[in-house]
Amino acid sequence: MPEAIPKARPHPSHAKPGAAKIVRAGSRASYVELAVTSNFTFLTGASHPDEYAVRAAELGYRGIALTDTNTLAGIVRAHSAAKEVGIPLVVGCRLVLADPRGFAALVYPTDVASYGRLCQLLTLGKRRAPKAHCYLSFEDLLEHSQDLLAVAVPPRQIDDAYLARLRTLQRWFDDDRLSIAATCCYGPDDTRRLRDIARLCDQTRLPMVAVQEAHYHVPGRRMLQDVATCIRHGCTLEEAGHRLLPNGERYLKPPEEMDRLFRDYPLAVARSVEIARRASAFSLDQLRYQYPSEVVPEGATSIGHLTKLTWEGAAWRYPDGVPDKVRAQIAYELALIDELQYAHYFLTVHDLVRYARSINILCQGRGAAANSAVCYCLGVTEVNPAFIDVLFERFISRERKEPPDIDIDFEHERREEAIQYLYRKYGRDRAALTAEVISYRGRSAVREVGKALGLSLDVVDRLAKNIDFWGGQAPESETLAALKLDPNDTTIGHFLRLSLEIQGFPRHLGQHVGGFVLTETPLNQLVPIENAAMPDRTVIEWDKDDLDAMGFIKVDVLGLGMLTCLHRGFDLLEQHYDRPLTIATLPHEEPEVYDMICKADTIGVFQIESRAQMSMLPRLRPRCFYDLVIEVAIVRPGPIQGGMVHPYLRRRMGKEKESYASPAIERILKKTLGVPLFQEQAMQLAIDCAGFTPDEADKLRRAVTGFRRYGDLEDFQSRFTSGMIGNGYERGFAERCFEQIKGFSSYGFPESHSASFALLVYASSWIKCHYPEVFACALLNSQPMGFYAPAQIVIDAQRHGVEVRGVDVHFSEWECTLEPEELSHEGTRGDAASAEARRHGGAEGTSNIQHPTSNIEVPEEGQQGEPASASGGNALRLGMNRVKGLRQEDAEAIARAVAREGPFTSIEALWKASGASTRALRLLAAA
Repeated sequence: MPEAIPKARPHPSHAKPGAAKIVRAGSRASYVELAVTSNFTFLTGASHPDEYAVRAAELGYRGIALTDTNTLAGIVRAHSAAKEVGIPLVVGCRLVLADPRGFAALVYPTDVASYGRLCQLLTLGKRRAPKAHCYLSFEDLLEHSQDLLAVAVPPRQIDDAYLARLRTLQRWFDDDRLSIAATCCYGPDDTRRLRDIARLCDQTRLPMVAVQEAHYHVPGRRMLQDVATCIRHGCTLEEAGHRLLPNGERYLKPPEEMDRLFRDYPLAVARSVEIARRASAFSLDQLRYQYPSEVVPEGATSIGHLTKLTWEGAAWRYPDGVPDKVRAQIAYELALIDELQYAHYFLTVHDLVRYARSINILCQGRGAAANSAVCYCLGVTEVNPAFIDVLFERFISRERKEPPDIDIDFEHERREEAIQYLYRKYGRDRAALTAEVISYRGRSAVREVGKALGLSLDVVDRLAKNIDFWGGQAPESETLAALKLDPNDTTIGHFLRLSLEIQGFPRHLGQHVGGFVLTETPLNQLVPIENAAMPDRTVIEWDKDDLDAMGFIKVDVLGLGMLTCLHRGFDLLEQHYDRPLTIATLPHEEPEVYDMICKADTIGVFQIESRAQMSMLPRLRPRCFYDLVIEVAIVRPGPIQGGMVHPYLRRRMGKEKESYASPAIERILKKTLGVPLFQEQAMQLAIDCAGFTPDEADKLRRAVTGFRRYGDLEDFQSRFTSGMIGNGYERGFAERCFEQIKGFSSYGFPESHSASFALLVYASSWIKCHYPEVFACALLNSQPMGFYAPAQIVIDAQRHGVEVRGVDVHFSEWECTLEPEELSHEGTRGDAASAEARRHGGAEGTSNIQHPTSNIEVPEEGQQGEPASASGGNALRLGMNRVKGLRQEDAEAIARAVAREGPFTSIEALWKASGASTRALRLLAAA
């Protein structure tokens, strides 16, 4: 199975898979294409980087270069593909300078140092420009030119000014490192153009090199390249004119064809091989990722310091003694971490979590990291490995050549503090967020291609809204007829083909939700860094899959609204009820909490508040923590479409008997009553029953969850079924097992992830059960989050017996608060200090989410449901953040004035004392 690249994408003009013989590097072919533009020069190139590598190998090239404009974003994919087909990749870039003449040159590093200078050059141009732009000067190129090979790309009109610049470039690049590009693309002036470039080469005594300026790998992509150009320019094909390339010759041609086109200049073809030979001395495989060293104290080793912190954490986690099972797991993990040299990474994550908690930010690791006892002892995760079956290979594997990946959730309102800490600690040149390649999907492809082809907006809209009919294939004639479209219309045919073809093409580089890359050496020597759209954010050009392929490690710094809500709730519990609690110290496994959950009384509760979850809760009837783990995982498209839900429920209710084909399967599936619900179980089945290695099992997991670069799911079917049959299982049973595993392709959950979320399910349920007024207050102050509008949260609180008091300038803060039930309107706030103390409950900066139909988000009087039991003692006072359109500054000015001089007897007196805007007073009056 290929490990590093996806399969080549099929195309009508491509030979069928396996039909083209791939000529490996070392053949007699004597040409290398040095000017390739992929679709990572967004909306310009019309082929993926890996398609170029595969096609070049098919044609027998001696190598292939990728030279996207001012970017290295696609280079890792080309590198992985070139390794797979056995052809040298030349790392390159087309530099287009930001000057009136638009000077352009192709550059190729020859070693690690010159590659680092190229990355720094691109970083320089991108950091001084807005997102998606690069401003480089001619002087910038000269200053970073050491050990780079360069090929100047002459403009259409070669004048004295260009010649002067070329001579300047020649002084910085000795003659042996500088060439001049010549193309022959079947244009009407090819002969004259070649003569002009030959004359330029004679004048400067620089060698000519033959290039094709390829924009797509096969001729059939010409139409897609035209459409991409129209999308880039915001025009239709009819309006495009000279913005389109004049013909369809910008594809990879056989070496024999290049020999024929340049028969009068044979040294130009030979020069391509010479440049490639020198440039291919550098490979991305030579890059070495190093972890930051600041986290290791002077005189200590990384694994020694990690071991010390881990056992100290184990003593803290298990004050009555570390269980033998956990002790053995810790020792095993530490040995593997030492062997794979990942200790620095764990220390870096521990340092981030330590900092967050030092400034009172609630955070919790989740995902695969919850499979680690070391992470639990370090305080990175909260899932006790004694409660779940830890599959550490899901997190780190000796066989799998990929680094661990730790996700940490922070309070969503304070996540930026954690992000900026990393920037401050490591610097902008050693820390950056990961990019996310935003690609065309169904509807975006339909809309953009339709506009480019000049289809009417109503036709495009009709097709976009019915994209679900496609299923990755062109719709049937009946579907088109139902949409009132002629299936035989030529334009519609082109539209359908191009819309499918462009799906998966990158549109632009976005910012990953929170993946951070941290390095010891400057990160901008490994990959270019650019500005993100958000202020104070910088992003590298590679996405998560590229980092995995290169062995770079990232840590995900994520935001989770429920952590904000829980932190506010804990603050309110300590402030009003003198109960200093945390997620770890909450009373566990309380029957009354599970009683509430079984009744589906879960509005606002994390993960189990949706209608689908509410309908499942009375049937599943969770009575312990692991039931919550299953509840979180089972109401997902994967288990539902895999047919796992009903068998599990029938067995749980005793209507169906559990059965296991072997003791191995019983050991794996016993905790889920014989039904595979988690990714870890699918992996373990593959290992124990089908003979997969841990590495192969992880590739199966990735294929199941949609990472197609690790192979299509069907590619694993015969391997899985034959492996089970070889171990004595019946074919029918093996096929049924694989069909259930295929259900995960519609989003199955890992057990470790579900366990992390189940902790938050219980914590939010506990507060709602015992202190509904605290839960409602914290939830309202943490908006936006969840399924329910603030008005519905208020109604639910009233149903639980909470007294809800409306917005009142004499009593309301900016946020919602709790106040004693006996507090009357005749009372006063007291002095400013006490008012400030009341305002202290909860973190700052909540979003002002407005009700769509009313000026203030509170149900009408009389809509309160039947009272339910409440903790008593405090009422919920709605804050001024519930008033639509009211600014926080005005609300806080009013609160300060009331604390200082109130109560007021007139609006005018309040206005004069507070200095609030008249607009704010009008909004309050209307509310």
